[in-house]
Amino acid sequence: MKTTLLSKKSFDISYKPVGQFEETRFEKIHNVIFDSSSQASIIVAQEIAELIRKKQQQNLPCVLGLATGSSPIRVYEELVRMHKEEQLSFSNVITFNLDEYLPMEKDNRQSYWYFMHENLFNHVDIPSENINIPDGTLLGDDIIPYCLNYEQKIKDVGGLDFQLLGIGRTGHVGFNEPGSHYNSGTRVITLDHITRVDAAPAFLGIDNVPRRAITMGISTVHNARRIVLLGWGQNKADIIKKTVEGEISSEVPATYLQKHHNCTFVLDNGAGSKLTRNKTPWLVDESCEWNEILTAKAVLWLSITLNKSILSLTDKDYNDNGMSGLLAQQDSYDLNIKMFNSLQHTITGWPGGKPKADDTSRPERAQPEKKRVIIFSPHPDDDVISMGGTFDRLIEQGHDVHVAYQTSGNIAVTDTEALKFAEVLDNVNSSKKSKDLISAITTKTESGIDTLEVRKLKGSIRRGESFAATRYLGLPDTNVHFLDLPFYETGTIKKNNLTQDDVALMIDIIKKVKPHQIYAAGDLADPHGTHSVCLDAVFAALNDLKNEKFMEDCWVWLYRGAWHEWDIHEIEMAVPMSPTQVLKKRNAIFCHQSQKDGVMFQGDDTREFWMRAEERNKNTAEKYRKLGLAEYAAIEGFVRHRYI
Repeated sequence: MKTTLLSKKSFDISYKPVGQFEETRFEKIHNVIFDSSSQASIIVAQEIAELIRKKQQQNLPCVLGLATGSSPIRVYEELVRMHKEEQLSFSNVITFNLDEYLPMEKDNRQSYWYFMHENLFNHVDIPSENINIPDGTLLGDDIIPYCLNYEQKIKDVGGLDFQLLGIGRTGHVGFNEPGSHYNSGTRVITLDHITRVDAAPAFLGIDNVPRRAITMGISTVHNARRIVLLGWGQNKADIIKKTVEGEISSEVPATYLQKHHNCTFVLDNGAGSKLTRNKTPWLVDESCEWNEILTAKAVLWLSITLNKSILSLTDKDYNDNGMSGLLAQQDSYDLNIKMFNSLQHTITGWPGGKPKADDTSRPERAQPEKKRVIIFSPHPDDDVISMGGTFDRLIEQGHDVHVAYQTSGNIAVTDTEALKFAEVLDNVNSSKKSKDLISAITTKTESGIDTLEVRKLKGSIRRGESFAATRYLGLPDTNVHFLDLPFYETGTIKKNNLTQDDVALMIDIIKKVKPHQIYAAGDLADPHGTHSVCLDAVFAALNDLKNEKFMEDCWVWLYRGAWHEWDIHEIEMAVPMSPTQVLKKRNAIFCHQSQKDGVMFQGDDTREFWMRAEERNKNTAEKYRKLGLAEYAAIEGFVRHRYI
């Protein structure tokens, strides 16, 4: 089977990406959507490999423009694999990287020179003289001639055959921030504040993020004969929609790619979720197939868009908004009633099931009355941030609740916070160990990694905070489990791949508890992918255990809240909270003191986690109210995962 991503005119549909291949009337850039970023990355790597081999056959150099960041890592991993297992040679490859921080030493772990060698160049046979990465050590008058020479070197080798891109939250490609001109070349640029905020976790604080960078220009990128932009995750969905469907504007530099003759955006489901053909396909094609899920999505969208309750929607409302095909199947009155009842049945104050009640129309089973429950929390605070109200309700209603923290969360503790605890330890019981901790923290270089002892200290801080929160909610210490999955314990933001050792720890706790309910984080938009890996660990464990007798009675519920919330049409269980419970949830989150007041991994939301979670819960309740249902202070939403 052919497995290369070619241009939009020759894209092989055997790849089976989600959605359609030709742009809709809303779209101005060719894009394809895959079920997973891993699958898509392999396809992109195969296209690059085919180009390299084609150039080798022609005895020509293959000139690649390369990107850094999390998006291309899987592409580089696949290229390395092909080099080692399929004899893909890079001997004819010449590379030009997009950008580099300024100032930045090559051996700094945050440098793009370090990134590229760590993820690609150290593992393939590319000649070192063929590697071109902007020099972050330049000063003063040396910079402008260097930038001009960088441009000339690209021209001298015949220009870029292929340019790989990611996209930033500001719409930047490379470091071409908002305001960049279409004709711009390689130059020094001042980084946008949002870009620096996004980079802050890697630099352990925004104060450590360089304010300037060297970047290829828009014109340099645009001159590449082929461009592929990678977009992964729901946190990229807004900027992808603006870029693909919006007008060309210097305020969103990526929109300049609309002018390129051979550009493809390669996306996963999350990144492509807000494109019109996915979010509201009835606006693209009124003859779309109206299944149950799409019908629910459309009716709720219509109600919210028109600011009308479900039961007050009319035939005209449907017809005026691209849903005439839906009305051809059933009239608006019956449709409204059916949707209202379906939504109403998601609401329950009994997340573990209401005892001795008819559960025909309830989201959870009545039996057994007292359930064994595991709440899997990727970090030591996701449990209370994302489902603190439901957590509290399950304990109050007498269920045997266990919480399992999948990772230590140690890298999210700042050196300042760790030093505070080390100094307290030294004051209470001064010892060589306490002084070594203080020395390790205070002498760590900007690109240094925490020692094992400092990582243990930071992990202990997170553990203590977790116990404070679970005790506050009334959970016995015996029901709190710290798994410390090995994939996380690298001491750096970059994590190892999930292994059977991680899955075995998940299997052990599930076998021990034999739960009737499992709650797991389905919130995959965290900046460094820990939630995604932790969910993969849950799914892998469930797959291994699916034939166990006790798993026949186990239901899995996915929660969100730290980064995004479920859309209303997705929610299958909505647990309302009273004002008192909202406050109790807030206090439980406050127990995680090291994550307050400038948390390290905030992503694209600068508010503290308790603020964003509280607002999302209140917004969900408000949406239910506007749809015509009862009014609540807040609601936590869950989606059931059917693994068997």
